Amino acid sequence: MKIGLQIPSFKYPGGTVAIRPKLKEIVTTAEESGFYSLWVMDHYYQIKGLFGEAYTDPMMESYTTLGYFAGLTEKAYLGVLVTGVIYRHPAVLMKMVNTLDILSGGRAYLGIGAAWYEEEAKGHGIPYPSTSERFELLEDNLKLAKTLWSGDEVSFEGQHFSAPAITNNPRPLSQPHPRIMIGGTGLNKTLRMVAQYADACNIGDWVGTEKMQKALDRLKEHCEALGRDYDSIEKTSLSTVHISGKDTVDGVLSRIKVLSEMGFTHAIFNMPDVYEITPLETFGKEIIPVVG
Repeated sequence: MKIGLQIPSFKYPGGTVAIRPKLKEIVTTAEESGFYSLWVMDHYYQIKGLFGEAYTDPMMESYTTLGYFAGLTEKAYLGVLVTGVIYRHPAVLMKMVNTLDILSGGRAYLGIGAAWYEEEAKGHGIPYPSTSERFELLEDNLKLAKTLWSGDEVSFEGQHFSAPAITNNPRPLSQPHPRIMIGGTGLNKTLRMVAQYADACNIGDWVGTEKMQKALDRLKEHCEALGRDYDSIEKTSLSTVHISGKDTVDGVLSRIKVLSEMGFTHAIFNMPDVYEITPLETFGKEIIPVVG
């Protein structure tokens, strides 16, 4: 089982001036501890209630932050969990992912989803289309990624945007391209797109084990219908762990065992107390060596 770290909070002791050095300590310690991947959210508001935070609490732009991570690390894969399709023009997003992949030495994921935080979008003056249109935008982005990463210069005509002469220079280092990961559990649209376009899926464990299994079962059905090898899709999960709080090492190991039995191969965790560094060291000493 690969183990990843998501960093969704930037509310650290010391305030804004502490963010840069604390992130450096977190990501370098995580890589030294054996974490396979590092992730940030794609938000401009903090999620209300996450780790007890308010929407006005600190939030960093995702791809700029990953560019910083790329310069601090050498091995860990980097990604946004997940990019909201409404926040960037698709052609610009592809250039950003290409750039991240090159500057990280071929360690980028394109994590992407249909976006959901309506209050955040409206608060920043960002158009927030209907659910059906956001899923159409998601499919346009996925089609563009597959088209662009198959050549050096292509034309693209999607349902909601076109790019008559988009270039791909320099090309990403990842082969055949940065891994495409779709987040979500929508049984009909999201998981069908995973089967059709993606290299990985992400399912949050807050939906419960039964719904996680149902999502994987439905993904398998979509794969069979489309002629896709189900086993070729990386199954990733997202969980919250508070080792200095209510969670224990044995409890985390038990959760990972359940995930593995369901078919997940890459478990991503966020931690309310990650800035204390000790939780990362605990993972590195007592969890990652056991499950890796």
